[in-house]
Amino acid sequence: MYYEVSQEVFDKLPDFIVGVVAVTGIDNSKDVPAITKMLEENAESVRAYFEESGNKAKNDPCVVPYREAFRALGINPNRYACAAEALMDRIAKGKGMPSINPAVDLGNAISLKYKLPIGAHDLYSFVRPDGTGRGTADAGLEVRPATAEDTFRPFGAEEGEFDNPEPGEVVYVSGHEVRTRRWTWRQSEVGKMTEKTAGVLYPIDGFASVNLDEVKRAMKEFTELLANYFARSGYSCTVETGIVDKEKRRFEF
Repeated sequence: MYYEVSQEVFDKLPDFIVGVVAVTGIDNSKDVPAITKMLEENAESVRAYFEESGNKAKNDPCVVPYREAFRALGINPNRYACAAEALMDRIAKGKGMPSINPAVDLGNAISLKYKLPIGAHDLYSFVRPDGTGRGTADAGLEVRPATAEDTFRPFGAEEGEFDNPEPGEVVYVSGHEVRTRRWTWRQSEVGKMTEKTAGVLYPIDGFASVNLDEVKRAMKEFTELLANYFARSGYSCTVETGIVDKEKRRFEF
């Protein structure tokens, strides 16, 4: 399998980097109290941080580079917030952080700790560029400008309910199934994490000159926690990590 960022994206965001964490052999069906506690503690830390600083999430130094990147991609950050900003804004406004399932909670907990946008995609839902071979070894996830063939099923939408991204909009996409619209704005119903999820791809979006160290620390923490808490009975939990940047646009795992 693979994760790839197109040259067109790097042409607009030359400093863009992604820490990629791919894990297989997980059990996402059982509660993991340590992850639930970590999510609660990190959410409370973020709430206290914004209460003390008096900042709004959109003005925080960790968020500003993403808002600037949204503008460079032709996305209005006042209408469409990156995942990290949306998560922190929710908590800063006192709306709390719900628990969804262990694999999603882990991604949110680490996102809050390092103030980074982190996606979570069921990697066995990936397809080849031509739309065939779901979950096969040559399937993958790409970050590229959308085409007229691409479709997006909004989160919570019924099967057959789709939106069409604007051509040229930067999306996360597998085949022609858009998994996240407007870069890191909103994920799809397709490929969402459930209790049956056995493999996950966590992309951690960052910038080489801004938060590369945080991205690397987040990758390390993912590796440790996944191995400790998510191994399935009778299976080995395998974690692979890599950095994607303008010099190496593709990570295979």
